[in-house]
Amino acid sequence: MSTTGSFEGFQAVSLKQERDDQPSETDHLSMEEEDPGKDPMPRQISRQSSVIKSTLYPNPYHQPYISRKYFATRPGAIETAMEDLKGHVAETSGETIQGFWLLTKIDHWNNEQERILLVTDKTLLICKYDFIMLSCVQLQRIPLSAVYRICLGNFTFPGMSLDKRQGEGLRIYWGSPEEQSLLSRWNPWSTEVPYATFTEHPMKYTSEKFLEICKLSGFMSKLVPAIQNAHKNSTGSGSRKKLMVLTEPILIETYTGLMSFIGNRNKLGYSLARGSIGFESLLVPSVYHPKICHLKISF
Repeated sequence: MSTTGSFEGFQAVSLKQERDDQPSETDHLSMEEEDPGKDPMPRQISRQSSVIKSTLYPNPYHQPYISRKYFATRPGAIETAMEDLKGHVAETSGETIQGFWLLTKIDHWNNEQERILLVTDKTLLICKYDFIMLSCVQLQRIPLSAVYRICLGNFTFPGMSLDKRQGEGLRIYWGSPEEQSLLSRWNPWSTEVPYATFTEHPMKYTSEKFLEICKLSGFMSKLVPAIQNAHKNSTGSGSRKKLMVLTEPILIETYTGLMSFIGNRNKLGYSLARGSIGFESLLVPSVYHPKICHLKISF
């Protein structure tokens, strides 16, 4: 995926043309001796286009300081993750992979979590990947034949919520929220939530490569046909279900939002460079989420 060594977009310029563009010493003398009443603008206009064409920087996607903080953007990190997951899929199921995406998962308590998503011909895989140690920490498998609804829209919160977010998200349902128990709904670490909510990764505009793998629209373009094909090929009791794709607000039922406020402001759900270890860096993650300890030890 590297573009090193690619010379597309560069055009050969002859030495004669280059000399014609750049005025020589005799040109400068002739310009000084010219009649001051003459308009010198045509010469400036003719040179302006060549200057614009030769400008290659600044790159609108290049934000080196921000990108270096996220381990996912470091050279070879995302490629290593993809190869690891490709090998896992080949060994366990042998399914055909439709694509990889790097998105942000938002749990039912509004906590952001960095995730790699894989779409195969039968399964949606949601991977919690440690980009520091380059290893898969958790892998959730969702049969595409069980997905019956996808919602795309802006985030909404209860009127009394203290921690709200802006922007657009995507929610995938493979079970009914009405059947979710009260305990799992109010448990911030519950794994029995019958849906998953995603938004675009904050490093989307870091490079053209991340612009492609962090797009919700690109993820949707592969996910929806894969689910429809899985429904056609399914022979189970729910094979007659049809996928509904809706555009509606996505409700996140959080009220005080203290945990998400602390976690999201400090990006605790991402593999992020956080500097040297201190009292605060040890205290805050342990209060936020016990499972975050592997990140703390890695620093």
